[in-house]
Amino acid sequence: MTKAIVFDAYGTLFDVYSVGALAEQLFPGQGPALSVLWRDKQIEYSRLISLCDPLNPQGSRHYQSFWDITELALQYACERLKLELSATARQQLLAQYAQLQAFPENLAVLQTLKARGLPCAILSNGNPDMLHSAVKSAGMSAYLDHVISVEEVRQFKTTPQSYALVQQRFEVEKHEVLFVSSNGWDVLGATWFGFQTFWVNRQHLPFETLGPRPTFTGPDLTHVLQVLG
Repeated sequence: MTKAIVFDAYGTLFDVYSVGALAEQLFPGQGPALSVLWRDKQIEYSRLISLCDPLNPQGSRHYQSFWDITELALQYACERLKLELSATARQQLLAQYAQLQAFPENLAVLQTLKARGLPCAILSNGNPDMLHSAVKSAGMSAYLDHVISVEEVRQFKTTPQSYALVQQRFEVEKHEVLFVSSNGWDVLGATWFGFQTFWVNRQHLPFETLGPRPTFTGPDLTHVLQVLG
């Protein structure tokens, strides 16, 4: 029995590539490339930090907040693409990232889960301030019991310490949690940790060839409701 639904935030509830439209306005012809490289470097930096100091989460020497990483990744992406990032453009892009567009079906799915009495939460690499901004902007606050940031353990997903935060909020066994993410690496990490997993495969990609398959797969969040019955 599923006793808690836990969602990843970036890429799952919020469209990280929705910044591409603004990026295209600022850098014509380079918007999609910038948004993809920005995201890839953001995730790469989070992995580097956790891998380089894995045994000392509370006093990590290398930890920086996800917001800092997001800004540094933007700077790198612009340098890589040889784009001049003015102070104004930097401010505009980061402001857009703080209030990313939510996928269209998400709010209705959260409302339905709330009506069914199923506890829901976010577990995200994002730091508390950026998560609060995104959740509030999307009108999701009333439908989430917890918004959990890995900043508490200063370890980014996919470390076990990050997924363990869920059981500090909900009195559940690992197998009673359904973890929902559109990121294959995140689903794999959560599956290894012991959660049930749902991979939101919006882009119809093959799943990772390493490790176990997700428990469930679907093209959007409405299929989570079908799985729950």
